[in-house]
Amino acid sequence: MNDVEVVRALWGALYDRDWDRIAGCFGPDSIYWDVPTGPGAAAKGPADIVSRLKLGLDGLAGYEHFLGPMLAQDGIVVTEHREVWHWPTGETASLPFVSVMTVTDGVITLWKDYWDFNTLMDAAPAEWHERLNSADLSWVYDATDDNLAP
Repeated sequence: MNDVEVVRALWGALYDRDWDRIAGCFGPDSIYWDVPTGPGAAAKGPADIVSRLKLGLDGLAGYEHFLGPMLAQDGIVVTEHREVWHWPTGETASLPFVSVMTVTDGVITLWKDYWDFNTLMDAAPAEWHERLNSADLSWVYDATDDNLAP
């Protein structure tokens, strides 16, 4: 699989909520970092990356993915895309993203998501915020010293 195919496989697994396939896209040293939340709230390794993703997505009634351009060069794949999140209580959020992924030997080793924190938080219902505040965060990895920023 080339680098773009690896990233496309992740997107397919993510929007199918196929947690095992998602985990298979990462290695033990892979890092997922939502840039707006800072490197201190990253996740490392397949199981913890899946836990990080579930933190936001498990409370949703559904979500849609609108894939935009994907560019690849020298092991880096950049995807412009948009997600629409739907909560069971009827709220929705339209979230534009830019995702930057480093792919090495068919594995995503670094995934950085750039998006607007307030767009999500302002749209989310109180129950979802409460869920975040009481969630198990044992997966949190502090990537501050990993030199991940450009």
